[in-house]
Amino acid sequence: MVIERAKQVLKIEAEAIYDLIGKLNENFVKAVEILSECQGKVIVTGIGKSGIISQKIASTLACTGTPAFFLHPAEGVHGDLGMMAKGDVVIAVSNSGETNEIAQLLPLIKRLGIQLIVMTGNLKSLVAQSGDVVIDIGVKEEACPLGLVPTASSTAALAMGDALALALLEQRGFEPEAFAILHPGGSLGKRLLLKVEDLMHRGKEVPLVKHDTLMKEALLEMTSKRMGVTGVVNEKDELMGIITDGDLRRALEKHDNLLKISTLEIMTRNPRIIAKDDLAAKAVQMMEEHKITSLFILEGDGSRKPVGIIHMHDLLRAGIV
Repeated sequence: MVIERAKQVLKIEAEAIYDLIGKLNENFVKAVEILSECQGKVIVTGIGKSGIISQKIASTLACTGTPAFFLHPAEGVHGDLGMMAKGDVVIAVSNSGETNEIAQLLPLIKRLGIQLIVMTGNLKSLVAQSGDVVIDIGVKEEACPLGLVPTASSTAALAMGDALALALLEQRGFEPEAFAILHPGGSLGKRLLLKVEDLMHRGKEVPLVKHDTLMKEALLEMTSKRMGVTGVVNEKDELMGIITDGDLRRALEKHDNLLKISTLEIMTRNPRIIAKDDLAAKAVQMMEEHKITSLFILEGDGSRKPVGIIHMHDLLRAGIV
């Protein structure tokens, strides 16, 4: 019985969202245009369950580049209407469209010449008739067996709010880099903001040996720099190859006296490299794809001179992985 009730709730709410597709029309397009042209802030308001949904819509707008906040309508009529100013846009969410607290906001909205986008399930309501644009979020039935608790209607409002915010995101050409700037504290922000040069080792920290160096010295370079690897450069200090722990194991199987062999004989040629301007997330992708733990960074502009190295441990410490 419990599982059946849960299935019924999910079915009703899923159908409520699916039915919204048929309700999308020129009003939705106009709403996106109004929001896109907004010179001020977007103020989202609603009360009760619609208020909670309004907070989510405001948050989604804000994190995708549209200055937005939630205004509790009851607080609004008791002084917080000072948050509104000419040039703002208001999104009012009310399933019934007859919410008294929102109705009390309408005179000031009109006096300031603020454009009003209404999301409601009652297109003939007072709030709907006051809107510059009305988006239909009506549902056939609530998932509540008593038909009392806002369930499907709240879900529909939330989904339409997401549709509005993400259509606006695309309209404005919002880029991942801009998203990262608004999320600097999260792992996603780090993946989108941190570049290779922010994490790479430079100067004397970079393990490098000449192509004619004996493996005895190469091993000292590898162990002292603690990268488990060393780059091999030619007489012009250009990267020719790389020696890894794997190269050492294979060389031990072939040679009796590894320490007296030159690096040129056992190095892996044409190693994987990455540009210093590339995102650190790209370094992770390359290491995982090629099953390696480090990448050399070249000077750029066609130069083969290494200027740095980045290890998987650096990416782990930075929270990229």
